[in-house]
Amino acid sequence: MEDGVRHNCGFCVAHTLHDAYSFIRSLQHRGREAAGIAAVGDGRIDVIKWEGGVDRFDVTDLHKIFPSPSYHSYMAHVRYATRGRKEEILADAHPHTLGGQEERRGNHILIRDCEMAAVHNGQVDWDYFEAVDLEKLTSKCDTEAILYLYRREEEHAFMRKVTGAYTMAIADWRKRDIIVMRDRTGIKPGVLGWKDGKYGVASEDIAFRKNGGEFIENLQPGSVYYLTPEGDYSRENIVPAQPAHCFFEWNYITDVDSRVNNVSVRRIRETLGEALAEEFAPADADLVTFLPRCPEVAARSYAEKTGLPFKPLFYKMRGERSFQGSTASERRSSISENLHLLPGLKPQFQGKTVILMDDSIVRGNASVRAQELLYEDLGVRKAYLLSYTPPIGIVPEDGVPRGCMFGVDLPPDPPDGEEFVARGRTMAEIEEKMGMPVIYLSSESMLRGFEKSGIDRDRLCTYCIGGSHPYSHCGNDESQPQSKQLEMAMAK
Repeated sequence: MEDGVRHNCGFCVAHTLHDAYSFIRSLQHRGREAAGIAAVGDGRIDVIKWEGGVDRFDVTDLHKIFPSPSYHSYMAHVRYATRGRKEEILADAHPHTLGGQEERRGNHILIRDCEMAAVHNGQVDWDYFEAVDLEKLTSKCDTEAILYLYRREEEHAFMRKVTGAYTMAIADWRKRDIIVMRDRTGIKPGVLGWKDGKYGVASEDIAFRKNGGEFIENLQPGSVYYLTPEGDYSRENIVPAQPAHCFFEWNYITDVDSRVNNVSVRRIRETLGEALAEEFAPADADLVTFLPRCPEVAARSYAEKTGLPFKPLFYKMRGERSFQGSTASERRSSISENLHLLPGLKPQFQGKTVILMDDSIVRGNASVRAQELLYEDLGVRKAYLLSYTPPIGIVPEDGVPRGCMFGVDLPPDPPDGEEFVARGRTMAEIEEKMGMPVIYLSSESMLRGFEKSGIDRDRLCTYCIGGSHPYSHCGNDESQPQSKQLEMAMAK
């Protein structure tokens, strides 16, 4: 199948509708295009999906649609799609289902009496679905295909065969328990939590901690968890863990107050800001600022390390992340409408030299907009653009174009009209495109920063910045279609 939908999303499994709704609302930073909930009872699975953020559907009315006596568990999801299918937002939204009676109601869909439903964060290569009749699919999401493969293989065989990136939950009307799986590499995050005497699962620990629950443990890579209707759980280790965690979760994707695989997101960003200060501290700089909102922690630590004053210069009207728009035009619109200078700054900062901190420079849209505001509206003399993530999407010495095939919007082969700023350009050419001097944190300093914060570099996936393929070291018990994907990638 061509043009598969890639996504970086957030999901949860809870035992009340109110908790499921609150959990995905706390995970809204992971996706804002669509939301959905599967209500699970004994031999019954009903689903609703709607366009936009979680708050677009009032929880009071969700209780009317899903009366609590009929259900014991709920799977919920917020979606961030990275291949534009604006006309099919709801078809591609989660939960994905097999069977059931569907009712389309404009901006939302109801699906009653499903055979199965799944919520998923990650990306599984289409090579794994050779045994699946893809003509049956109603969406272009790998998650729907995963359900067909799961129905054929069951969870143990699925985990042994499939090394793709997935943290997911599946409800199957034939079984009482919700099945939760995290692949052996643990590229995508997932945690077990506890609330009101019952266990659940979420993409990040803040879903529990911000809603009166407790974090219990990170989901063990290579394991399947069974969440019972009564709120208990059991775990089975299916394949050995071979961690290759996505560093971009700490650098950008995850909430700053989360801990991913027991490592603080805030501490990682502080450390990377300090590392940038050690590599680059221009004598002519007057102050440090940041592109809201993710880079703020790194900007503050950079300022403290260099002794420069820290000053917010920008604001956003909405907390949405332009990175999460489905299309290039939507991302540009989000930036131009949402990113602005704080009022009354020009008399104070005109003619100054500014350090502008960003978490990464992928397409460069937000950075270019910031450059225009700083130079044209504020009248700064000079702005340095600093990224605490090394260049993404490069073609390193092995000649293989880098990107992400594991669920983040960094495809090795960007669609027409999009590009990686760093691909095929010298530093001088990158600076010309950005309209200001550009400084990237080196890969070595970033990896040392992770090690300083408590995670070994050998447990990270760094493929998009030139590292090795995360599955190249993974053994497979029965078959290894992923090796085919790796061979194809190396041949490009």
